[in-house]
Amino acid sequence: MKETVKSIVEYNDNKLSKSFAVFIQVLIVLSVITFSIETLPNLKPQTKVILNSIEIFCVIIFTLEYLARIYVADNKPKFIFSFFGLIDFFAILPFYLSFGVDLRSLRVLRMFRLFRLLKLVRYNKAMRHFTKAMILAKEQIVLFMGVTLVLIYFAAIGIYYFENEAQPEHFSSIFDSLWWSIVTLTTVGYGDVYPITVGGRVFTFIILLIGLGIVAIPTGIISSSLTKVVEPNSDGE
Repeated sequence: MKETVKSIVEYNDNKLSKSFAVFIQVLIVLSVITFSIETLPNLKPQTKVILNSIEIFCVIIFTLEYLARIYVADNKPKFIFSFFGLIDFFAILPFYLSFGVDLRSLRVLRMFRLFRLLKLVRYNKAMRHFTKAMILAKEQIVLFMGVTLVLIYFAAIGIYYFENEAQPEHFSSIFDSLWWSIVTLTTVGYGDVYPITVGGRVFTFIILLIGLGIVAIPTGIISSSLTKVVEPNSDGE
C-alpha cells in the first residue's frame, strides 16, 4: 500500500504519477484564479458559493496530498520541516485557521494562499534546480543579507546628519531616514525623499554606487550555485 501511494505522489515516469502531478498543478492554478476572483467587488452570492466550493475541494485534495506525502516519507519529521513540507503545510493552513476569526484577520490569512504557487516548484525541473541552488548558497546569502542590513543602517545614519537640518520633515530621525536608505541602496529611486544639500548629494552618489554593486552580488552567488547544481545533473536528468 505504502509503495503504491509513494509511486503516485512522488513525481516518477509512470503514467499515474504524471496524471496526479498534472491534476495537482491544475488545482493550484485554479485555486489562485479563484483567489483573485474573490477580490472583485460586488460578487453575486451564487458566485461566492461556487468559489467557496472550489476552495473547499482544493483544500481537501491538498490536505490528502500532504498527509499522503507524510505517510510515504522515510523520515517523516525531516519531510515536515523540509522546504516542500512547509510549503504544503502553509498552502492549506489559512483555510483551517479561517474558522472563528474576524474579517481583518481573515484577509491576512487569505494572503498566505499564495504559498500554493510555490507548490509548482516541485513539478518543474528548472525551479527545482533554482531551489537547490538557493539551499546550496544559503550561507553566502545570509552573509550578504547581514552586510546589506549594516549598509542600510550606515546609509541612514549618514543621510540623517547631512539632511536633518535642511529637511527635518523627511529626515527627522535615523528611523525616518531608513526609508531613503532602502530605496537608494536598492536603486529603486522613488523620488519622494531626496537630498538637497551638497554633502547629502555627494553621499547619495556614493551610496548609489554601492547599491549597484549590491544588486549584482546575489546574481553572481545564485549563478555560481546553479552551475554546481545543473552540471552534475545534466546527464542524469
